[in-house]
Amino acid sequence: MNKRKRGEFIRYSDSFKQEIVREVETGTRSLSEVRQVYNLGSCTVQRWIKRMGKFDLLPRAIRVEKPDEKNRIKELERQIKDLKNALAETQVRYIIAESQLEVVCEQQGLNVEEVKKKVKGKPSSKQ
Repeated sequence: MNKRKRGEFIRYSDSFKQEIVREVETGTRSLSEVRQVYNLGSCTVQRWIKRMGKFDLLPRAIRVEKPDEKNRIKELERQIKDLKNALAETQVRYIIAESQLEVVCEQQGLNVEEVKKKVKGKPSSKQ
């Protein structure tokens, strides 16, 4: 198998493209077989098929879902968005609290790490 260098590309003639599409159309070979036999890229043959207007040869993905599934997906997406917003808000509050602690410790002449250790050691509902 020939390895192409990065940046190199091959131009195929129109007659070659038509022959490949014809093989898929007549059922002589499947899309994957054509790709393997002629060492073509994964989307190359599909692009040729589209350009020739033979859309019926392209593979189709059919999604079957229950009516409530679509609503469930939207609800989960909304929950993810809400959680991301809550996390961002919490991070901002944490940064503000850290900054305030540093300022107070600096004003009082205390070591920030020592204060944190003392606060962690005390049993309290509000730390």
